Amino acid sequence: MANPTPGRLLPLLSTPHKAGRSALTCQFRCGNACAHDVANTSENSYFGDVVKEALSRRGVLRAGALGALVVGAGVAGAVPALADDPVAETADAETLKGSGNIRFTPVPPNTDDALTVPEGYEQAVVVRWGDPVLPDAPAFDFANQSAEAQAKQFGYNCDYVTLLPMGKDRALLWVNHEYTDENLMFRGYTTGAAATEEQIKIALAAHGGSVVEIERAGKTGQWKLVTNGRRRYNRRVTAQTPMKFSGPAAGSDLLKTAADQAGLKPVGMLNNCSGGVTPWGTVLTAEENFDQYFVNGDKVPAAQKPYISRYTIPSGTPSGSRRFDRIEERFDLAKHPNEANRFGWIVEIDPFDPEGTPIKRTALGRFKHEAANTTLARDGRLVVYMGDDSRFEYIYKFVSKKRYIEGFDRHNRTLLDEGTLYVAKFTGDSPKEEIDGSGKLPSDGAFDGSGEWIPLVSGDESHVEGMTATEVLVYTRVAADKVGATKMDRPEDMERNPVNGAVYVALTNNTNRTAAQVDEANPRPSNKHGHILELVEKRDDAGATTFAWSLPLICGDPKDPATYFAGYDKTQVSPISCPDNVTFDRDGNLWIATDGNQLGSNDGMFVMPLKGKERGHLRQFLTVPVGAETCGPMVTEDQLSVFVAVQHPGEIDGATPDKPASRWPDGDQPRPSVAVSWHGKGKKIGS
Repeated sequence: MANPTPGRLLPLLSTPHKAGRSALTCQFRCGNACAHDVANTSENSYFGDVVKEALSRRGVLRAGALGALVVGAGVAGAVPALADDPVAETADAETLKGSGNIRFTPVPPNTDDALTVPEGYEQAVVVRWGDPVLPDAPAFDFANQSAEAQAKQFGYNCDYVTLLPMGKDRALLWVNHEYTDENLMFRGYTTGAAATEEQIKIALAAHGGSVVEIERAGKTGQWKLVTNGRRRYNRRVTAQTPMKFSGPAAGSDLLKTAADQAGLKPVGMLNNCSGGVTPWGTVLTAEENFDQYFVNGDKVPAAQKPYISRYTIPSGTPSGSRRFDRIEERFDLAKHPNEANRFGWIVEIDPFDPEGTPIKRTALGRFKHEAANTTLARDGRLVVYMGDDSRFEYIYKFVSKKRYIEGFDRHNRTLLDEGTLYVAKFTGDSPKEEIDGSGKLPSDGAFDGSGEWIPLVSGDESHVEGMTATEVLVYTRVAADKVGATKMDRPEDMERNPVNGAVYVALTNNTNRTAAQVDEANPRPSNKHGHILELVEKRDDAGATTFAWSLPLICGDPKDPATYFAGYDKTQVSPISCPDNVTFDRDGNLWIATDGNQLGSNDGMFVMPLKGKERGHLRQFLTVPVGAETCGPMVTEDQLSVFVAVQHPGEIDGATPDKPASRWPDGDQPRPSVAVSWHGKGKKIGS
């Protein structure tokens, strides 16, 4: 353990930490989704069921060949073309950036109640649950919380983190607040039905997101809150913040309610998980497990019931429900059946406009969004990559109709309202008998294949038989079912590498996959550790409709023959389980955050080079405290700092405020927090 804070790291007070998610996490984060039947009951093919021939190896690159390619440095939307023939580039592979510039001793797996970083590195909390955000916010008082105070303080369970520079040493930090765990927030909490009205109001205020101004601490890689001056950009967005719809579905009958008869003014955002940043500097934040906040899904009109079921809206009033309907009637679908349709969107927020109205962009579809990372196609159109984080769900992308024009802000802010929404269909290229569930590579030496982006809707034009454009956008899962999209293992974060141009997808896990459903892209039954998918679009063009893919990382214990680390020596790598979020440093190295480690140790953050001899050499950079999930993550452009959101520390079965399982970060009650790590001698992260 590096650089512990004296007097703050106390021993674990409850039962030993168990592998994987706790029952508390399952209840409060996603409404026990894994305990319910799989929502996707479509007959869509799995990879192994698809017979069609793989695409040409020249017109579409094999993603597995990326390890032998040389590309120049670039930024999102301006990545140089990859060669049609990767073999011609192998001679220069050792000159590639990101091919081994990682130099630190990996953090070993552990169950410590601490944020542990490598030797030579330091770490500190930047902002924690309850810290003042608005200038008139009171100091946090765990025993005397109020909704009025929480609406001005940093929210609960931080997730996606991004930095928007304001010069070299100042920046705005945007952070999502995914969900609340009332069992850890309040003493004596039992159920939503028995909660006080004030507790429910506090939970509503603790969702959403925060904008806080931060500054560099001296000339180091440490950052801290700006606590003096006006902090004029600081802002809280909550489940009660007025918003607006834009795009083709705005104003449709499916979005109208008694309180908003025009269908244009939704209120609040819920369960915001990952996100992205637009080229014009706004934040895209993704609503994920919104279904759990509603009650009486079985009492909607008969015509809506199939759609309610597809989005796993609960029937009646489940015992684990927060019962927001006790405070705001709109959460009762028996009375307001369209209210659920107003959640599950990508929300655009301008951090530099604290009075601006957040916008729910309907052209990007509605599902359990994970991520909204952007890039530019070769012709300048905006591209947004998105995953749907549930078992057997799909991977999507949106391509704008119009082109991005640098500096033309008014024009650029219309790009997310008109374009084509696609869903991915994959094909494996190996004989089915070679994918036997053991993890053994097929005879061609890689789990790989080809795929296509299937259009769902373009503006007001539906590409799905039997569905209008509005229905495709509001019931996107159903539309994807109809066009035969490929079922994936919980597709979470996906992001385009700024150096090699490939897109990387975190597939967290899927223990429901049976032996009969094993295929080349999901080569293990009961996939409890997850894997990373590498996707290369034709001609390295984000606007292309065909691609090649491979699996460079199949997670788990390196001693397990079913794991794969891009061919690297598995005796030299760190064990990893349940990849959740990904990011890149400027050299193109892949950084991975995990959620729900099934190997018996705390979750953490890892880095893996993608080029040259070091491709696949995965090393653990940090571990988070007991019961916590690793979120964020983000490496700054100067590579002097790495930010991580430590979500739900101490969320262990049986934990309560009177019997906390974690004391991180301050030695008393656990508080979800954003932390930063940096090299003690000012070196680049990873050096």
